[in-house]
Amino acid sequence: MNNSVGNTGRLLWAGLRALVVLTVVCGVLYPLAVTGVAQAAFHDKANGSEVSSDGKVVGSSLIGQRYLTKDGKPDLRWFQPRPSNGLGENSVNRQYKLLVSGATNLAGDNKELVKQVDAAKAAVVEDNSTATYRVRASDVPADAVTSSGSGLDPDISPAYADLQVHRVAERNHLPVSTVQRLVDAHTDGRDLGFMGEPRVNVLELNVALKQLTR
Repeated sequence: MNNSVGNTGRLLWAGLRALVVLTVVCGVLYPLAVTGVAQAAFHDKANGSEVSSDGKVVGSSLIGQRYLTKDGKPDLRWFQPRPSNGLGENSVNRQYKLLVSGATNLAGDNKELVKQVDAAKAAVVEDNSTATYRVRASDVPADAVTSSGSGLDPDISPAYADLQVHRVAERNHLPVSTVQRLVDAHTDGRDLGFMGEPRVNVLELNVALKQLTR
């Protein structure tokens, strides 16, 4: 009986020591080490790839945003992202607000999706046509009228950014050439020269645009 109790006690004590050691190693030391390495070597990425403007965090370069007026319509002073129900309302001067993530899951021949795309194309043509520049329906790229799989894509194609240049220049009283140079400067090529597609980060572009409108 005494041996049985003693053996049980030793097992419990060994188990308790193992629990304490593993808790310290796996729950304290390892997370601290990983966090320390991440902060030292990848500080920006470890903190969520935050983008700041005027000393305030205005979003993440990994998450798309909408730019709307107070009545919920696109604010045409800014470059607009891809259409999506997953993006939170935002501007470049306040903390970003994320709503939900997700795509429509509608098939390519779904009548509702076709209707949405047609309406989005008409809106892009109307919004981006100016007194000196007329957008044609054939000029509208696919990413201007369709959402990404996550609904949170922060990037648009250079073609969609270029299409918005004249409207942004007119609304902000800037030369078209100045806004075009801004887009060109914020256009990233394919990763390693062959992976992915050229892209423009909308948030970073609008933060740079804000600096020109002061």
